[in-house]
Amino acid sequence: MNSSSSHSSSQPSSQTWSQRFESALHPAIARFNASIGFDIELIEYDIIGSQAHAKMLAHTGIISAAEGEQLVNGLAQIQQEYRAGMFQPGIEAEDVHFAVERRLTELIGDVGKKLHTARSRNDQVGTDTRLYLRAQIRQIRQYLLNFQAVLLRLAEQNVETLIPGYTHLQRAQPLSLAHHLLAYVEMTQRDWQRLDEIYHRVNTLPLGSGALAGTTFPIDRHYSAELLQFESVYANSLDGVSDRDFAIEFLCAASLIMVHLSRLSEEVILWASEEFGFVSLKDSCSTGSSIMPQKKIQMSPNWCVAKRGACLGICRRCSPS
Repeated sequence: MNSSSSHSSSQPSSQTWSQRFESALHPAIARFNASIGFDIELIEYDIIGSQAHAKMLAHTGIISAAEGEQLVNGLAQIQQEYRAGMFQPGIEAEDVHFAVERRLTELIGDVGKKLHTARSRNDQVGTDTRLYLRAQIRQIRQYLLNFQAVLLRLAEQNVETLIPGYTHLQRAQPLSLAHHLLAYVEMTQRDWQRLDEIYHRVNTLPLGSGALAGTTFPIDRHYSAELLQFESVYANSLDGVSDRDFAIEFLCAASLIMVHLSRLSEEVILWASEEFGFVSLKDSCSTGSSIMPQKKIQMSPNWCVAKRGACLGICRRCSPS
């Protein structure tokens, strides 16, 4: 097949598990069973993991060095095709893993079928997921650091800015706006630390666990872990392919991050309301209503919370821009 064309054939093809079946899967069941619509997000990580697996197979002599090189180069071409928009597998591929292996076989022939040697879908998917989540955690932690930097800058500018502190929406004690903002710095720091702890548990390689009880091939799991920059490998293969703790831990940490962001967002909503009137949002940060033209989260241009002794320095009178 010409690599310059779009590789999204709709022709039926034999699935990796289908040799024992005499009839094709019903189209409705095939659509329901296919995960390619969302697990295509894993393609870059599937390719990276497969390249490492191919190198390990060659390193241990399970396949020849030449075959290993063919596999790695073929996977690199698929990556280039995907990035160029020329590799767009459809529902007939069922999942991203089968789509990559099928395209690889089209490119380099039967050698492509050797990629799955000593590997199950179970440990392959587990590896892809961890590679993906590892990258996401690194990115989110950087976002949290950026958020903290903004909060710190605003706090430094508002050490002497006074606002009322509330309990149950009742005024309680006066606060420095800086102190209020620094509370979110502390929350964000815990979020950042939690993700760091989770990262280390995500960074354990399940590859080599096989379907559940390993493989009889003389693989080198530690070599694969080194190539993929995993800190360790699972000590128990059954645990390696069944562990979902890391995913649940991440979801819990992500939920807490959103709780903290939601809390700050709700305070901004209150502060920008007519009832509170502490801040005014610029038009570029505001929305309105189709039925209520007066609805906008902002203060009256002729009113300033400085009259209450609690100017945030960002209302229209104090900061016309």
